[in-house]
Amino acid sequence: MTEKEPKKVKMEDVQAKADEKSCAVQKSLTYVEEFLAEPMCGRCFPCSMGSYETRIRLKKLLDGTAVEDDILAVKTIASVMAEASMCKKGKDTAKYIQEQLNSKTFEEHLSGACPAGECTHYLTYLIIPENCTMCGDCLDACKDNAIFGEKKSAFLSGYSPFEIVQKRCTKCGECMKVCKYDAVKIVSAREMAETEKIEV
Repeated sequence: MTEKEPKKVKMEDVQAKADEKSCAVQKSLTYVEEFLAEPMCGRCFPCSMGSYETRIRLKKLLDGTAVEDDILAVKTIASVMAEASMCKKGKDTAKYIQEQLNSKTFEEHLSGACPAGECTHYLTYLIIPENCTMCGDCLDACKDNAIFGEKKSAFLSGYSPFEIVQKRCTKCGECMKVCKYDAVKIVSAREMAETEKIEV
């Protein structure tokens, strides 16, 4: 009995995986990573080196360390890949990235926002005190011990209000799912920075 050969990944599969994402930067990174994982042959310098370098720049855009030059580098690499790649696979990869670059999403990431709300680095979960009833549902749901505060009990006063410790928060969203009072809000990093400026 012969073992069944694994199914080869086609470029259509690569694009389908990328298209599952909403954010243009996430789409681009997923496409490049899926391409590097299998369909890329590695025989062509512009394609292989370009794909690896593009992945580095896209990851920087997702973790908040990118600068404008990183976007320019991705544009340049995609242009070179589209022209100089020896096979259709490399050209298709370049074309897909160029299509994503047509949106303003890349520039939005530089300013601290992901319009699609898909990149967790640019999101912050906050508890709105006016809406919070101190029921403790969010406290029980948080597996990362990122929520501090005291559940409300009869005949007691002087509670510590509920708040999310940002350094512990993994942005899983479980607190928001269980809150019945719309007391958990998601804000962008840009909104947070603007709020902090006003408070100062």
